[in-house]
Amino acid sequence: MNPLEWKSDNDLLTPMFTRGAEFLGSRYPIICGAMTWVSEPKLVSAVCNNGCFGCIAGGNAPTDILAAQIEETRKLTANNFGVNLITIAPSYQSHLDMLKDAPVPYIIFAGSFPKEKEVAAAKATGAKVMCFASTISIADRMIRFGADAIILEGSEAGGHIGHVSSMILIQQLLFKYADTVPIFVAGGVATGKMMAHLMLMGAAGVQMGTRFVMTEECSVHPNFKNVFLKANARDAMSTPQYDSKLPVVAVRALKNKGMQKFGALQLRLLRELEAGTIHRQQAQEEVERFWVGALRKAAVDGDVDGGSLMAGQAVGLMDSIMPIGEMVCELLTDANNELIAVKNKLG
Repeated sequence: MNPLEWKSDNDLLTPMFTRGAEFLGSRYPIICGAMTWVSEPKLVSAVCNNGCFGCIAGGNAPTDILAAQIEETRKLTANNFGVNLITIAPSYQSHLDMLKDAPVPYIIFAGSFPKEKEVAAAKATGAKVMCFASTISIADRMIRFGADAIILEGSEAGGHIGHVSSMILIQQLLFKYADTVPIFVAGGVATGKMMAHLMLMGAAGVQMGTRFVMTEECSVHPNFKNVFLKANARDAMSTPQYDSKLPVVAVRALKNKGMQKFGALQLRLLRELEAGTIHRQQAQEEVERFWVGALRKAAVDGDVDGGSLMAGQAVGLMDSIMPIGEMVCELLTDANNELIAVKNKLG
C-alpha cells in the first residue's frame, strides 16, 4: 500500500494535517521518534519516503558516524528528516558543533533540556528546533528559549521519559500552547482513532516510536519484535531514581534482567559518589553508556533477557508486524473514519 496515494471520498483528515505537515515539510505530521540503535538511515528514509517524518538518533554515536548516517539518509530520501541530539550524552557538544558544518533542516533536543545558547546555536545553522516537554514549566522555558515546536511527551512513552502522563499534559500544555507553536503529542499514541482525537484537541501532529519498531523496515533483531508482540502495557515499566545525589532521567522499558542490572548500577554509583571516587557528571555519563550498551544488546544482538527493551506502554497494542506503507494507510483510514463518526455524532 502506498500512503502517498491515500485518499478518501470524504476526506476530513487532510485539512487537520495542514499546520503540522507544513511545519515538518512532510505529507503527514506523523513523526517516527528517534530511537538509539533503531532509527538508522534505512528506517528513517523509509518513514520519510512513506510521507511521514523520520529522525536519526544521535545517541552516543561517534560524531563521524552520525555525520555519515546523515549523508546516507540524504542519499536514500529527498524528503525532510531531523536529527535527534541527546543533551546528556558525552558526544552531545561534538554533535552540535558538527551540525554547523553539515546542517540539517530539523534539530530535536532530547534526553534532558538544552540551554538557551544551545537552542540559538542550532537555529543559527538554519534548522528548525523541536524540544521535548514533560512538564508545563519545561514547555514555558523551551518556548522562551526559541523552540519552533514542542513535542509533548507523556510518561507512557518508551525510552527516556518524564513523570507526567499524556492525559494531564494535554490539558496543561496542549490546551495552553496549541495556538502559540505547533505541539506534537507523544506517549501512548498507536492508533488512527487516537490520532484523530488529538488533532481535534489542537495537536499539530503525533510522534510514535513503539509502533514504528513493529514494521518490516525496522532492522532490529527479530527477538526484539517478538517480545513486543507478547508484551502487555503493564510490562513496560519506568526505572526509579534511588537518590537525588545521582539525578537520572527515568527510562521506560520491558521488565527483564537488564532492568535489574540498572538498579544495581545506580546503587554502585551512589556508593562511589559518597566515597568521592567519582564525580556526578561521570556517574551520569556511565548511566547513559549503560543504556546505550544495553539497548544494543537487545535491539542489535537479540539478547532480550540481559539487554534493554525500551518500549512505551503502547506495546500492549502491538499485535502484528507490517510494512510502513500499510501501517500509515491504516492510521490515515482509521483517523479519517473516526472524524467522520465524530461529525455524525455532532449531527
